[in-house]
Amino acid sequence: MKEFPDVIAWSIPAFVLLVVLERISYLLHRDDDELGYAAADTATSLAMGLGSVFTDLLWKVPIAAAYALLYALTPLRVAEVWWTWPLILLAQDLCYYWSHRGHHVIRILWAAHVVHHSSQRFNLSTALRQPWTSVTGWIFYIPMILLGVHPAVVAFAGSVNLLYQFWIHTERIDKLPRWYEAVFNTPSHHRVHHASQGGYLDRNFGGILIVWDRLFGTFAPEGERCVYGLTKNIGTYNPIRVAFHEYASIARDLRAAAGWRQRAGHLFRSPGWQPAPTGPLPATAAPPLPSASTAAPGGSAG
Repeated sequence: MKEFPDVIAWSIPAFVLLVVLERISYLLHRDDDELGYAAADTATSLAMGLGSVFTDLLWKVPIAAAYALLYALTPLRVAEVWWTWPLILLAQDLCYYWSHRGHHVIRILWAAHVVHHSSQRFNLSTALRQPWTSVTGWIFYIPMILLGVHPAVVAFAGSVNLLYQFWIHTERIDKLPRWYEAVFNTPSHHRVHHASQGGYLDRNFGGILIVWDRLFGTFAPEGERCVYGLTKNIGTYNPIRVAFHEYASIARDLRAAAGWRQRAGHLFRSPGWQPAPTGPLPATAAPPLPSASTAAPGGSAG
């Protein structure tokens, strides 16, 4: 059985140290437009990250079993030699792009991912604000398994991708050289991804590379000052509410839905979707209320 180091677990002490160093840097110098840290927000991010370490262990068992079954069924095999590793990392990054994009435009997936976007600040601790219900993302990597990439290799490549993304959660780094910004995901690109303005919504989904966004039409450069968080912020630091608030919102919409078509819409359409009115509105009636979702109609925050 193949084994690779758990790069995320080994990196946790470095993550915490870098968060502390960034916090100290704000005490020494802080630009007027930088939000910096807030104790309650940071504590929530750390609590979400710690909780995800344990919940991920639970989800890994059925996911590993599903991957192992699919790998046993495919006749293809990809050898782990020096020249295949760049291709494997490239394929994983492409799958990550579609997974990330799917988690923004399909509400039941957004219910998990919204956790990562729930902070109204943007610093290294935000990178640690991870969901506790990451149960469906594995589906997007099935093509790699069917092409013969060993499940352990897929998991390792995913850890490398996640490790890269830690450092891009910061306001302390301005735009990098143009050639780097053109190819790779950077703090500037990722600030846009976490912004809640309409022109920034559902942009810059890349993990390591930003070229997928440029190729598939989801790229937006950083221009106006980013306003972080959700289009409708949840106003709580309670980790339980942060983890499950969107599931509760979905449950309310499902209870109020008129039929299975509407229920399917609340689950699988965009986070801001609402069914059209079934009849003419009275002349004095108010327009339909927006979705209870924390995302904007037709898209999602982030």
